[in-house]
Amino acid sequence: MLTLLFIILLISFIIKFTIFSVKAAWSITKVVLTIVLFPIILIALALSGFVVFAVIALIIAGIIGLIVK
Repeated sequence: MLTLLFIILLISFIIKFTIFSVKAAWSITKVVLTIVLFPIILIALALSGFVVFAVIALIIAGIIGLIVK
């Protein structure tokens, strides 16, 4: 009986920490994409001559940033 209780609690613990780790990884990914990768893409577009696309991407990102908090 005690073993069954231990197994149930262990499975519950593993599921909760798995969900927590996925949420934390997703948050870290969003930070890296918005702070590091997106400006590098915009700079690369501007340097390669696609300023029109860079400006359009920046406007779309700004609108999304204003709408979604």
